[in-house]
Amino acid sequence: MKKIVLLAFEGKEMCFLHVLANALDMEEKGYDVKIILEGAATATAAAMGQIGHTFYDLYSQVKGKGLIDCACKACSMKMDASKELEKQGIPFRGEMMGHPSLADYMDRGYEVVTF
Repeated sequence: MKKIVLLAFEGKEMCFLHVLANALDMEEKGYDVKIILEGAATATAAAMGQIGHTFYDLYSQVKGKGLIDCACKACSMKMDASKELEKQGIPFRGEMMGHPSLADYMDRGYEVVTF
């Protein structure tokens, strides 16, 4: 099984939508896919998790399938998104100077794709 981590940095909605769409596509095709929220994408995810957001349903589908593995602890705090992401049940990682360690994922056989 192919193992992919989609690293979402960009906060622009259209870019983030590609992360969500690709995660669903890969999951449907049998990939082991995980999303890491980094940078401005933490604020975008926090916003999309709000009922009434245009892309709430798509975001909720991805979140409901467990495809969002974690959010960066440092970036979530810097982008003022940590409280909302915590409400959404998104776990935080920050073992590498406040950020998730990509080496940890690579050591577990994941290929990292950055958006």
